[in-house]
Amino acid sequence: MPKPSAPPANDRKRGSGVKHVYDVLRDEIIDLHLAPGSPIDEIMLAERFAMSRTPIREALVRLASEGLVTTLPNRSTVVSNIDFLNLHSFFDALSLMYRVTTRLAAQHHQPADLDLIRAHQADFAKAVAQQDALAMIATNRAFHASISEAGRNSYFDSLFKRLLDEGRRILRLYYSSFDDKLPQEYVREHEDMITAIAARDVGTADRLASIHADQIVRQIQHMIAQDRRQKIVI
Repeated sequence: MPKPSAPPANDRKRGSGVKHVYDVLRDEIIDLHLAPGSPIDEIMLAERFAMSRTPIREALVRLASEGLVTTLPNRSTVVSNIDFLNLHSFFDALSLMYRVTTRLAAQHHQPADLDLIRAHQADFAKAVAQQDALAMIATNRAFHASISEAGRNSYFDSLFKRLLDEGRRILRLYYSSFDDKLPQEYVREHEDMITAIAARDVGTADRLASIHADQIVRQIQHMIAQDRRQKIVI
């Protein structure tokens, strides 16, 4: 049977170009270098990346699917706003999914799941030690996503990953509240969750996930309230 032919070189080049544009813009948006509401100019991006507008548009479609950019009725594109008014609803959903997915992982995980979870935790701990906020965001997402996958409920898994993706800029604010020097106690929270999952201790897994979510929510709420007070003083 003949081997499938490789994609044309120009297709491979375009595919790598789309990924490059996506990766750069994603990091700039998550890192808040591109502020919420900032306009996205396809022509300027094409000039910046020295490529046609087609891969630029494909990268923007991917970013839009993750809620990071928004196409307006006039067909212009902007960095998506962070919905602070409905943040409480987001936090309620996120906290619940932390608990549900961690409980299910304690019930249904397999040995290979624990290996993956521990590997992501090692990457997260390394990112924390290096004070690399973008790496912390990526590895934290991978850690919790692997726990979600270990729970073996595709509906919960899909919802939780969506919340994790939508919350990446919120998590950036969370890390910035520590000047990107995340206390080791929060790294240990991950370790404790792994221990509970490995022991199939559903109750403890639930409790630890709830504590983990609650401290993130409290820290972000405190930071937002403090920022509002500063603006009032100014």
